Amino acid sequence: MITLDLAQTSLREVNARLHALGPDTNERGWRIVNPRGANAVAVGLRVPIEVEIDGHVGYYCAGMNRDATVTVNGHSGTGVAENIMSGVVRVRGNASQSAAASGRGGLVVIEGDASSRCGISMKGVDIVVGGSVGHMSAFMAQRGHLVVCGDAGPDLGDSIYEAVLYVQGRVAGLGGDCIEKPMTAEHVMTLRGLLAQAGIAADPAGFRRYGSARKLYHFHADHAHAY
Repeated sequence: MITLDLAQTSLREVNARLHALGPDTNERGWRIVNPRGANAVAVGLRVPIEVEIDGHVGYYCAGMNRDATVTVNGHSGTGVAENIMSGVVRVRGNASQSAAASGRGGLVVIEGDASSRCGISMKGVDIVVGGSVGHMSAFMAQRGHLVVCGDAGPDLGDSIYEAVLYVQGRVAGLGGDCIEKPMTAEHVMTLRGLLAQAGIAADPAGFRRYGSARKLYHFHADHAHAY
């Protein structure tokens, strides 16, 4: 494993070195130490490497990730794994607001709690949160899954499209057009697979499923006055 020390090397140099790696590189194990809350650590990775960050990071860590596996051994700031395309981003602590915003693919695991707007505008990413999420999580969520092993704040799934939400704990309130839906054997199987991928032990039978009522994004002329 190659170690890069942000106390001795600039963030620009660290990211540039990771960006220079090609798909055939044999330098696949990386460790970044002393991040000290730096912003945009390990962003824009495009090859299947593994990066461990020992410490807390600021905003947009591992943003636009593609193929890489990034692990934060600490807490993360706003927008961790923003616009993730593929690969895995794992936060072993808590995450601030807008985790995995606009994520299009891959898996994001937050072992602690996530703040407000977790999964906002998600477009295919799978997100598993070991703790609770804040208000307006999965706002305008289009595709993918959000799994919450703890509680969910107010306005969960507001203006949701076709994403699927699973919550084990209490939901403070549902947003516009988000409703509870039946939990079928197929959904239990899907949830079990997501929890297994995330490495989080939880009983799928204890979760409830939420999704779109499909009324908000279908215009009904007879109800035009309601828009």
